[in-house]
Amino acid sequence: MKKTLFLLALLLACAPQSPAQEKQPLRLVKTIDVPGARHWDHFGVDLKGNRLIVTSEEEPAVEVFDLRTYKPLQSLTDFKEPHNAIPFPELKKIFVVDGGASEIKVLDYDSYKLIGHIPLTIDADPFVYDPASKLLYVVNGGRAAHTPTCLISIVDTVSGKKIADLKLETNRLESMAIEKSGSRLFVNMTGINSIGVVDREKRTVVATWPVAAGKDNVPLQYEESTHRLFLATRKPSKLVVVNADNGKEVTNLDVADYVDDLAYDAAHHRLYIPGGGGDGAVTVVQQQGADDYKVVATIPTKPGAKTARFVPELNKYFVAVPAKDKQPAQILVFDVAP
Repeated sequence: MKKTLFLLALLLACAPQSPAQEKQPLRLVKTIDVPGARHWDHFGVDLKGNRLIVTSEEEPAVEVFDLRTYKPLQSLTDFKEPHNAIPFPELKKIFVVDGGASEIKVLDYDSYKLIGHIPLTIDADPFVYDPASKLLYVVNGGRAAHTPTCLISIVDTVSGKKIADLKLETNRLESMAIEKSGSRLFVNMTGINSIGVVDREKRTVVATWPVAAGKDNVPLQYEESTHRLFLATRKPSKLVVVNADNGKEVTNLDVADYVDDLAYDAAHHRLYIPGGGGDGAVTVVQQQGADDYKVVATIPTKPGAKTARFVPELNKYFVAVPAKDKQPAQILVFDVAP
């Protein structure tokens, strides 16, 4: 009898664990329903003001939530097609990139009142901020402007004025990443399926690297310590890792479909890649070395949930879910596990 029990215990110990039993890197802790919203775009995070700011491009609106209680604080509606919100606590301003209005709307940090306009061209959307120079780089123009080129407009956030436009030879730019230890700006030149390398001091393109693993390259991140660029393609759905020293692709992995955002978690050496295709999922990739990556989890979300925001200071991951049928728009809140 003892032998039988021992063998049974051994078999149970060796049996594979179900996904529910395994420790997941992301754990859903809250679902926030937002009636009235329909199609989310990107998140802004204001740690000092304790606010989560989400743009809704179809209504259009900008919704503001308490970053810790998740209670709604404000609903702002004086926009045409807002894509991004960037709070600047030290300047007491919030910049909202309003692509439909061809401008950045400048709001008062506390009252949300409109206090300024920074003119751009149509379809202003992706941005990246350089805190060292206090310059904001914003993509605009291209397809929606019916031009064969796109602009990266350089905005001085202190003066609230555009100081220059860089013209890139593609009609679609999707995402950018800053090199903090150098002068490079990496740009996903989606229209020509390449990564552009811009010298921020010379304000010119110094290299163009083709993306071979897939097409429709949208989100882009740069990991400074290993000199690795991470980008996601949609045709097919791939995570592509590129050596930023020479532009060579070092590996690629299958990920969730229809990705629009990508986050690197430096503390846990992970990538979180949200895809809105099918039933929706976040692909979690573990960085095991500069050129060694492994998919460690696929976390279910909901259809269309292709944008998200990782907040390392809070160890939280927010996923935007668009409204569908009778389901209202939602924000999924995940805890990030060690």
